[in-house]
Amino acid sequence: MRRPVAVVVAVVLVVEALGVAALNWFLGIVVDRQDMSLAGLDPDMMSTSSKAGGIVFGLYFAFCGLVALLVAVRDRPPAGFGRVLLISAAVVHGLLAAAAWGLVGWPAFLFMVVVLALIVLLLMTYDRHDGPAAPAAEPRDEGPKGQGPAPVSGPPAPTTP
Repeated sequence: MRRPVAVVVAVVLVVEALGVAALNWFLGIVVDRQDMSLAGLDPDMMSTSSKAGGIVFGLYFAFCGLVALLVAVRDRPPAGFGRVLLISAAVVHGLLAAAAWGLVGWPAFLFMVVVLALIVLLLMTYDRHDGPAAPAAEPRDEGPKGQGPAPVSGPPAPTTP
């Protein structure tokens, strides 16, 4: 189940990267063609900022998709920077889901939550299978020479004042 989840996450993140980049590019073109100012801001600067933001976020999501694809190909958990990148993508999707609920509506919220769940599922399925590490064996006190281990005694009895 781990590899298919990683492949689905990779595909979803790459498609989302293309969608985010295209949407921001489109919004940059709309702002450029309206030639209007928002609170005195330069329309050309707003257009350029929207396009640059689309490229940056598109590359970010595409790189997250690449990390998920490498996880699927290698069938090993993400480590180091790749793990941090996927965790940050999960946090970003949580924040985007919260914003989408209020600004766009429940379908966008649902999409963001599904992507968040897929990323978390990817991170969780590649966790260790044997549970937490076993505690180190404590050294045993030996009794007098040749008599084996010392007898185990309980904690001291509590005293009352």
